[in-house]
Amino acid sequence: MVRRKIAAAVGAAGLLGAVLTGAVPSAAAPEEVGSATVVPLQVTGDPEDRLNLIVLGDGYTAEEMQQFRDDVDKHLNVQWSIEPFRSYRDYFNVYMIEIVSGESGISCDPDDGNVRRDTPLKLQYAGTCPAGANARGVTFGAGGQDALERYASMIPGVTAQNRQTLTIANTSTYGGIGGRNATTTGQAPQGPLVSPHELGHSLGNLQDEYPYSTRNVPGAPYTGGEPSSIHHTILTEQQMRDQQVKWYRWLGEESLSGGVIGRYESGQTRASGIWRPSEHSIMRWIGYHFDQIGRERMIEKISGRRDDVEMTVQSTPTDQPVSPGDVLWVETMHPLYHELTVTWAVNGQVVAGTNNSRNFDLDAHGVQIGDTVTVTVSDDTTDVRDPAVADGGALTQTREWTIVEEPPAPADVEFTSSTSTTHPVGGRDVVYVETTHPRDRILDVTWRLNGSVLANPDNSRNLDLGALNLRAGTYQLTATVSDPEVAGAPTDTLTWTVDNVAPEVSVELSDPVSVVPGTRVRPPHYVFREWFEMGLAATDDQDGYVVIEFQLDGDGWFNYHGWPDAPEGTPYRFTPAGTVIKEIAYGNLGSGGVTKAPFEQSYPDFEPGYGRHELQYRAIDSAGNISEPKTFTVTVTDTNGAVALPPGAIVPD
Repeated sequence: MVRRKIAAAVGAAGLLGAVLTGAVPSAAAPEEVGSATVVPLQVTGDPEDRLNLIVLGDGYTAEEMQQFRDDVDKHLNVQWSIEPFRSYRDYFNVYMIEIVSGESGISCDPDDGNVRRDTPLKLQYAGTCPAGANARGVTFGAGGQDALERYASMIPGVTAQNRQTLTIANTSTYGGIGGRNATTTGQAPQGPLVSPHELGHSLGNLQDEYPYSTRNVPGAPYTGGEPSSIHHTILTEQQMRDQQVKWYRWLGEESLSGGVIGRYESGQTRASGIWRPSEHSIMRWIGYHFDQIGRERMIEKISGRRDDVEMTVQSTPTDQPVSPGDVLWVETMHPLYHELTVTWAVNGQVVAGTNNSRNFDLDAHGVQIGDTVTVTVSDDTTDVRDPAVADGGALTQTREWTIVEEPPAPADVEFTSSTSTTHPVGGRDVVYVETTHPRDRILDVTWRLNGSVLANPDNSRNLDLGALNLRAGTYQLTATVSDPEVAGAPTDTLTWTVDNVAPEVSVELSDPVSVVPGTRVRPPHYVFREWFEMGLAATDDQDGYVVIEFQLDGDGWFNYHGWPDAPEGTPYRFTPAGTVIKEIAYGNLGSGGVTKAPFEQSYPDFEPGYGRHELQYRAIDSAGNISEPKTFTVTVTDTNGAVALPPGAIVPD
């Protein structure tokens, strides 16, 4: 039996509690096996108007529930570090469901006993134990999907259409699977990277770009016609330009996942005969970011709420009378690092000087009975180049009113939603509030930073912290709403902590043959024979998991997840051709990127990575602050080769 219990986590104006049940128990009931607690982690609007990410745990006992919370924190912070989830984070509602299991772990775990376990969601590596040594598909056993539906139904307004579930298994063994009910593993080094990749499938309809269906076997050559996938083709670059199809708008651009957007062979589990846009992206090797083609599609699907293809815009009702003395309003979605564009027009003529306001005073603009007023809300991000997407319903919405006569009605003075106040905001975020909407006037919003009033000449509901160029530090931000026409009227205030302190990241390397210490203008240089290990660690002044990334030779930023199939904290090992673990090569210094399929190392164009390399590393905290990259260089020689010591080299004892 599922016991419903809503945890206390209330945001602006009691929004979270109102969205869920309106009542929050003051104490938890006994932790019965199968009982569940819904914890709203981020609620930015009504579930019917959002994409709802539901994270469930399976195989966590009552005593292990803190481990589940830590796993969720890590998984989500990794996701929020990857674009476009990073910029469009507030387009999601996020709920965590803590489910008490009577047994710890997952069924048929090849690295943990390989036995059947009775867990609420029946996650398993195989239908019959024992699973194979390299089993990695985590699926729901008999009754598991039905149980998931019962738990997910605890959240009112969430439907199969507007939700994405991610179920985390309590294991350190790598694994997961995609679809709208995706799975991953809690403590596996790469576990948090499975979810963004699988969301590429289930949310963005993106396809795999790797060259195999069985890891150690090259996929058969592709022999079909032009693929329907937006990021696969059999066309040449010139044919894409001539026909103006596929990713022709992005050709030649520096790829967000490393290298240059072009035409790279293999994809859709085929090793040849088909081409993809980038050398590597998250749809090829988890750890990298989306390239521009994938990012554009993901923005469309996130903003359009998957298949609805309609950006959420709230407004003065268009089916109710509007009078010349009214103030029209719209409420838009809120990307973290830019504002949506709001354009007002009267009788088809754009009104100048509205300064992107979400309010339009009809009387102040001389609007009369019979006039028609329209507003257009658009996301003018430069990350979308396809006009069909930019001008489509996912990124552009229009509302229209015809003015008639109708008396105004009173309204309360309060905030109705806002950027979440439950965790710190980053120093470059655009913080937002929404207020109630009296018909005949605009409520005032006053922003204060550490108690000092900030200029707000346009009475904006948005505050771009990045435009303030804040010094490093922690600040208190408040917003107060008041009625300018009623002296002594009630007010409402919200408070945020602004975290404008970047995390710190440190590196520890294995013992080199020699080292040239760094200077103010030159990074340190190390010489190694055949291999070296790099351990990265990060700290921050605020709570929350800190994501670490590294970059090899200026290629794409890669998530530092530690060494696969090793305890957390195990350093990452680099070799000229990579180390094969469960039929994937990791730490490759050679051509083609950090991660490769082992059979690709036998290709004629593969070059082992002996010689000089540059590595950079950085950290991203839970508020989105990114540290300045640090750099070091290495030279890797073969075992028998002579080592030419650089000038100034120090040979360790």
